[in-house]
Amino acid sequence: MRIDASDLHYRDLNRRIREAAAAGTKSFDLLNVNGQRYIGDGIAGAEVEIDIHGVPGNDLGAFMDGPTIRVHGNAQDAVANTMNAGRIIVDGHAGDVLGYGMRGGELLVRGKVGYRVGIHMKAYRGRRPVIVAGGTAGDFLGEYMAGGLLIVLGLETTNGEPLIGDWCATGMHGGAIYLRGEVDPRQVASNFADLRAADAEDLQDIRESVEAFCEAFSLDAGRILGDGFMRVGPISHRPYGAKYAA
Repeated sequence: MRIDASDLHYRDLNRRIREAAAAGTKSFDLLNVNGQRYIGDGIAGAEVEIDIHGVPGNDLGAFMDGPTIRVHGNAQDAVANTMNAGRIIVDGHAGDVLGYGMRGGELLVRGKVGYRVGIHMKAYRGRRPVIVAGGTAGDFLGEYMAGGLLIVLGLETTNGEPLIGDWCATGMHGGAIYLRGEVDPRQVASNFADLRAADAEDLQDIRESVEAFCEAFSLDAGRILGDGFMRVGPISHRPYGAKYAA
């Protein structure tokens, strides 16, 4: 189903998508998207595929449960907010607060991502959410992270640009963050998380996700996995426990 979103209010666009999906439509091609919010929110069904041409607004794929969304361009904030299952692929860059409370599925971003990516991300009912950023990430990566997998690859960075911002893993109490290349230890919240070189077991842990990312963007997974990674993991599952208990 092809929809020209040029003159559609986000409510009208999303109503058309929901009604068509409920009626059995499996494939959507959205043209001229220009900031419309909430696309794909709450849509269920692994067979549903949504291609977006343009820039979708905030909360793309929030509460989504199964579909695949591909953005042929950039995306704004809060992509995959509390997503349960499915896959979102962004060919360009994406904004802040990606994967807030994400409980399952995959978010693959070819370019850079903003701050507070993976905040409150968690494993839920046997699901392990995954976010892979091909570029760099901003401050507070993995803040309050309770589960899941965050991978930052730092591809095509220039002029000494840091892989991540400051205060990575603040309040982290679950999951794992993998960073390709060198990382300044001062950027990781050492009172919450441990930073160390990834070993062979760690690389096996991320192999499937890196391969999925490379397949989505026609990249060489072997070359990327052959580079050095750092692993960030929580020190405690109750990082604030001592502050509230005698």
